[in-house]
This record gives sequence, structure tokens and C-alpha cells, in this order.
Amino acid sequence: MSAPYGGGPVSTEARKPMTLHRLREMHAKGEPIAMLTCYDAGYAKLLDGAGVDCLLIGDSLGMVVQGHSSTLPVTLEQMVYHTACVARGNRSAWVIGDLPFASYQASNEQALHSAAALMQAGAHMVKLEGGGWAAETVHFLVQRGIPVCAHLGLTPQSVHALGGYRIQGRDEDSAATMKRQARELADAGATMMVLELVPSALANEVTAGTPLITIGIGAGRGCSGQVLVLHDMLGVTQGRQPRFLRNFMEGAPSIDAAIRLYVSEVKARRFPDDAIHGY
Repeated sequence: MSAPYGGGPVSTEARKPMTLHRLREMHAKGEPIAMLTCYDAGYAKLLDGAGVDCLLIGDSLGMVVQGHSSTLPVTLEQMVYHTACVARGNRSAWVIGDLPFASYQASNEQALHSAAALMQAGAHMVKLEGGGWAAETVHFLVQRGIPVCAHLGLTPQSVHALGGYRIQGRDEDSAATMKRQARELADAGATMMVLELVPSALANEVTAGTPLITIGIGAGRGCSGQVLVLHDMLGVTQGRQPRFLRNFMEGAPSIDAAIRLYVSEVKARRFPDDAIHGY
């Protein structure tokens, strides 16, 4: 039986600021990490107060805030703006800023410029998509004091190259490639990794086979933690929805209660359902 909306209030005054060291400890102890996307100060304060561990300023804002059909139109300037908004509303959660499309692929120097802009706006860590070539970029950033979250599986910035929103790593060759790329990114210095739309068994292998703090979205409950797009989990997004998604607003008396329920379900490993994948 699920706990009623995550229990009592979480005081941001009493909650110590989340650190990379604390996230590593949670991963080592098997304590699930609850992450949600966030795009403004008001929701940052609400999510932080509800006990969300990590706030991801995702380039998903291009779709759920700006109304685009993909994340590709989002600019670095827009990501800096939303990162600063979230940072002003947050007190305790770990803040991760997405590097948007074409803001880091050209060169290591471009990646450093873009990452520095997000860090100066208030991010504690930056996230970038891709394996293979991206390992060099990760190493370059980490050597300059910038914590990096990698992203494998379905990488939305490459949605056209991947043929749409499809499960990745289903065959033996692609699964082996993903595991190799995960190890390369870990060796390059990435601390965290989002695994999106991959089979739960593969996500479990990556989690067990690398020191990475893995955050799943459509990747099963065996990851170190979970992330959802805020608008999706609140039932705001219209149109076709991923099958793994759960609308936490159903039956909830408030947005705050829905967010607390999400946190409690992730912490108890009752969300997601490993049997449900895909769109």
C-alpha cells in the first residue's frame, strides 16, 4: 500500500543542501534518488520543499514550455535564463543544467563556454547527450572543475537520427555499444548518467558495471534514481504519452501532494513498473 502522498512536509530550512558527495553516498547505499525537471523559481521552491533530490533544467522545456515538437530549437541563452530562475527558487536540491543542441558538439572550447554559462547561472552540474566522441568532452570539462551528467539511450537531440522516440539497446550489438560507451564516459569522469528508454535489464547492467549514478526514465526501477518531466507527471502534457509514465495528479488533492507521492514512490522503488516500456 502506498504511503499517503509522501508523508508530512519536508522543511527546506532543516534539509541540508544536496552535494555530489551525498549523491554518491545514496548511490552506494542503494537509496533511490528522486529527480524532476524544473524550469522556474516557483516550482523550484515547491519541488525542493517536497523532498526532490535533484532539479533538472531540461531542454525538454522546448516542448512543454515553448510548444516545439522537439528539443532542438532551444538555445543556450534560454537554458541560462531558466537555470537562473530555478537557482533563485531552490535552497537544497542539486541543480543540473542541460547543454542544448549545438552548444557543445563543435569543440571542447565551445562546450566549456556553454557549461560555464550554466554554472554561472546557478547549475551545480551540466548534462550532455551522447557516447563515443562525447567522452573527450566530458574529460575536458571535468578536468576544469565542472561536474558532468551523461545521457545515453534515447537522446532527444538525436531523435531524427534515431528514427523517433524508440527504445534503444534492444539487440545484442546496440546493448554492447551502450555498455562500452557508459564505461568510457565513467572513465572520462562523468559522475551521473541519465538512461532513457532502455530495457531494464540493460540499465541494471550499466548500473552494476560502472560507478555511475544512473537516473532512469523509462529504464526500469533498478537505476540509482528516477527522473520524469514535471509536466508529464502532473498530467499537463497533452497528446501521446510514454507508456511508462504515471500521472501522479490522479487522486491527489494538490500539486504538492502529487510531487510528494512521486518522491515516496521512487524512494520505495514502487515506481516505475519494469514491465512497461516505450511510447
